[in-house]
Amino acid sequence: MVVFLLIVVFSDSELGEKMQNFSKQKEVIVCVDSDGCAMDTMNLKHEKCFGPCAVDTFHIEDRERFLSLWNKINLFSETRGCNRFKGLVLSLEEYGYQGDISIFKSWVSRTKELSNRSLKQEIEISPSEDLTLALRWSEQVNQSIITLKEEFKTFPNVQQNLAFIKRFADVAVVSAANNEAIIDEWGKYHLLESVNIIFGQDQGSKADSLNELKKYGYLPKNILMVGDSPGDLFSAMANNVCFFPILCGFESQSWQQLILEALGKLVYGQFDTGYQQTLIEQFHHNLNTQSNN
Repeated sequence: MVVFLLIVVFSDSELGEKMQNFSKQKEVIVCVDSDGCAMDTMNLKHEKCFGPCAVDTFHIEDRERFLSLWNKINLFSETRGCNRFKGLVLSLEEYGYQGDISIFKSWVSRTKELSNRSLKQEIEISPSEDLTLALRWSEQVNQSIITLKEEFKTFPNVQQNLAFIKRFADVAVVSAANNEAIIDEWGKYHLLESVNIIFGQDQGSKADSLNELKKYGYLPKNILMVGDSPGDLFSAMANNVCFFPILCGFESQSWQQLILEALGKLVYGQFDTGYQQTLIEQFHHNLNTQSNN
């Protein structure tokens, strides 16, 4: 029996059960990132939550310079959309932070799960000041995001677009966001009605999630990762699956191209290497343009 994710609020245990009961319904599956791809939340979260909370938690003296670096690293460069903890390390190092973050940096480089849950487990085993600060920052970010929820919205027509995709393909959320945020934000705008399965932060990296989908019987050529960051592209390439970019600053146009062009190519086996290379070149060109602005 197949259980679909058609409800807005459920517990972690219920999500785990639904993932266990998931099975392939169609030959192709479209995997959609959340922040900056389906949800128009990425800039808002970084500019009002991630960066400012880091300034407060790590007692950054030059607030303006740090926030400028944070936004460039996490929004307008080839590291756009990286995991929050990786983004924190990159930003603190680029800023020239004088505190010792060596233990935290080591954890980021070796952990299999970049999440609050995993960080808490590490602190229980080997407590350190920098790990504690990183967890405090991450938890403050989550609380700060909650206060902004009323400002969150989807990009135009995403609900209708996902419903259309669902007619021809299975649909997965593959995101670095925490599961609670995905369920809350996607549920609010009725996006979960078009979703079969969720792979959030608690399920591991995006690359791991895409690899997991192969175990359900999807051929790599029939898996499409839809994302806005180089990490999405890397995850797709690591699994030899297709990638479609949602271009930063041109999100509505990208969704239209996905619906009118890329989806058909995927369904009918015409998503060839030439088409893929063209999309990747457009993606990098747009990121480089944003970085230079």
